[in-house]
Amino acid sequence: MIMITAFYASVLGLIYIKLSKNIIRLRQKYKVSLGHNNHPDLEQAIRTHANFSEFVPIGLILLACLEINKIHFIVVFALGGLFFAGRVLHIKSFLQDDIDVPLRIKGMQFTFWSIILMSGMNLFSILVSFI
Repeated sequence: MIMITAFYASVLGLIYIKLSKNIIRLRQKYKVSLGHNNHPDLEQAIRTHANFSEFVPIGLILLACLEINKIHFIVVFALGGLFFAGRVLHIKSFLQDDIDVPLRIKGMQFTFWSIILMSGMNLFSILVSFI
């Protein structure tokens, strides 16, 4: 059972819905069904959602692989937390009127480091299984 991944996937799923509702609200406000029609706040909401949608699947796949590969649960939970923190920081940087660039950078650093570490640990566990 991959309970840690299920936990993070569930929380991230709720955030996904929140980001989707932000776009819907702005589309209704501006009466825009496709694209952003030169509304910067709608474009920002769309990109926030898109970035989230681009990174979350690979993070969850890698996290699930760690659990399946029987990496210690504390390590899995910590790496999931680092990934989650990265996504939340990135979202927070975008949900302000003016994008908070240092917060955005920190969010992407956390996201990248968690993906690098999860990838490395999965590769290491595969290598060790052959020894």
